[in-house]
Amino acid sequence: MGTGGSEEYLNFDLKDPPFQVYRTERGGEVTYHGPGQLVMYPIINLRNHKMDLHWYLRALEEVAIRVLSTFSIKASRVEGLTGVWVGDQKLAAIGIRVSQWIAYHGLALNVTTDLTPFRWIVPCGIQNRHVGSIKGLLGESQSLTAEFRHPDDCKLIDIAHNSLIKEFSEVFQLEIHNKAIPLSEHLEKNI
Repeated sequence: MGTGGSEEYLNFDLKDPPFQVYRTERGGEVTYHGPGQLVMYPIINLRNHKMDLHWYLRALEEVAIRVLSTFSIKASRVEGLTGVWVGDQKLAAIGIRVSQWIAYHGLALNVTTDLTPFRWIVPCGIQNRHVGSIKGLLGESQSLTAEFRHPDDCKLIDIAHNSLIKEFSEVFQLEIHNKAIPLSEHLEKNI
C-alpha cells in the first residue's frame, strides 16, 4: 500500500489478510507483488535527465510499452491513469517516490504472474478495470510467432527481463555494464 493507500481498496479484513500487507513510502494505492512479476526499482537522479515527475512516469510507461512490443503486444497509456494497458487490462503498475530529485521504487510488469491475488484488492484503486499478464495475453493471441506460441515461464521471464534492461537503458540513454560476481564472493557477502 502506498503512502496514501486506502483500506477501502482491500477486499479483506486487515486483521485476517490472505497474504502479508506492507505499507511503503511510494505513491499510489494498493498493488500486489508476487512470483512471475518483474519488479524494476531503479534509483535515478532526475537532475541528470529531466526534473519533471510526469515525464519520469511517462518514461517508465514507455519502457514497459517497448518491452511488451517485444512479444508483439500492442500496449498503450490510458489518459488520466498511470500504468501500461492492453485494452482494459493493466500489465504494468508504476509507483514512485522522489526525494531531492532522486527517484526510487518504479514499475512491476506481470509476465507469468498468477493474477488470483489481485481479486483480493482493487489494484491501484481503479474500479472496473482488470489486471493482465504477458503469458495470459499470449495464450489468447492467434497471431504469434513460433517463439511465443508455447513458451515456458522461465523463457518468458528471461525474454522480458532482457528486454526491460535494454529498453530502460535506451529510454533513459544509459549505458548498462554487466558485472559477473563469482558465486564464492556472493556467498561470502550473504553469510
